[in-house]
Amino acid sequence: MSGSSFGKIFRITTWGESHGPGIGVVIDGCPAGLTLRTGDIQTFLDRRKPGQSRYSTKRNESDLVEILSGVFEDRTTGTPISLLIRNQDQRSRDYGNIATVFRPGHADYPLTQKYGFRDYRGGGRSSGRETIGRVAAGAVASLLLKELGITVRAYTKSIGPYHIAPEDYKYEEILQNPLYMPDCGTAEKAGAYISSLMAEKDSCGGIIECIADGLPAGLGEPVFDKLDALLAQAVLSVGAVKGVEFGDGFDAAGSTGSRNNDPFTVKNGSVVKTSNHSGGTLGGMSDGSRLVLRAAVKPTASIARTQHTVNESGENTEIAIHGRHDPVIVPRAVVVIEAMTAITLADLLLQNMSATIDHVKKVYADR
Repeated sequence: MSGSSFGKIFRITTWGESHGPGIGVVIDGCPAGLTLRTGDIQTFLDRRKPGQSRYSTKRNESDLVEILSGVFEDRTTGTPISLLIRNQDQRSRDYGNIATVFRPGHADYPLTQKYGFRDYRGGGRSSGRETIGRVAAGAVASLLLKELGITVRAYTKSIGPYHIAPEDYKYEEILQNPLYMPDCGTAEKAGAYISSLMAEKDSCGGIIECIADGLPAGLGEPVFDKLDALLAQAVLSVGAVKGVEFGDGFDAAGSTGSRNNDPFTVKNGSVVKTSNHSGGTLGGMSDGSRLVLRAAVKPTASIARTQHTVNESGENTEIAIHGRHDPVIVPRAVVVIEAMTAITLADLLLQNMSATIDHVKKVYADR
């Protein structure tokens, strides 16, 4: 299976299956000298850990990270960083009834067609548990960004029909509710909505918003390796994400040039925009303003309600999926979107160092 790596300089490769011995990631290209401790990574992993609320799977995993290589005396050495998170609460028996049946909304059918067989224990590599390696790598990328004064923050903008308008954001409340919403009042209503769906053996989706502050202008390339194109690839590679937009996104299609353009002005000697309809990107490159992206996350595919499907013999049948599953993926996916954004930005920042001969000379000026 190819396609488990992402990035050019800051390059990550995730490995492991949902019900295998463990999940992990290898990070290549992280500069030497970055302070890195297990606690820095654990803080990120704890945000996606299962069993934190009644709105997440009851799978009991501590998700403790082990640093196997690339760090010495709490500093990165410049060699590959290998991180391991052991699986401790697999219940493969929960998936025995789907071994020969294609689950609606899952990768079972295309995986079988592609490889001739599949790991039915929780979905194998196609399971959401694969994202734990991304989150661990995202923690390292975020530390690199922090050294450059860049911050990345993601949160739940909406759950089902419950949306939060930007003017109502209270960022300090994101970590004060289990849905990671920047408004506890809306989170309470969304929680009641999720509970009602759980009673009906159903699930829901939502929208995750991610912002990055402190980016310099000029990250990304104007053709294929656009900043927004690479971020879209990174975010859409997360299994449950079905759409990505930047700034006004799809609303821009119904706007006009006079409303959608962001005027430039000079403020305190710097070129800035007076609005940010573009979401921080112009021509495939960062424009120095806040980066704003949103990811649309589909409802959880694993539901206990009876659904029509077929088996590997081509026979019509029905299935009700049992076991431990999230009624809504969005809250635990927030940190995954944040991680993939951080990884993409870290990689592009390192690539950008060779954009001009002056940049190269700064590195080698004293030689």
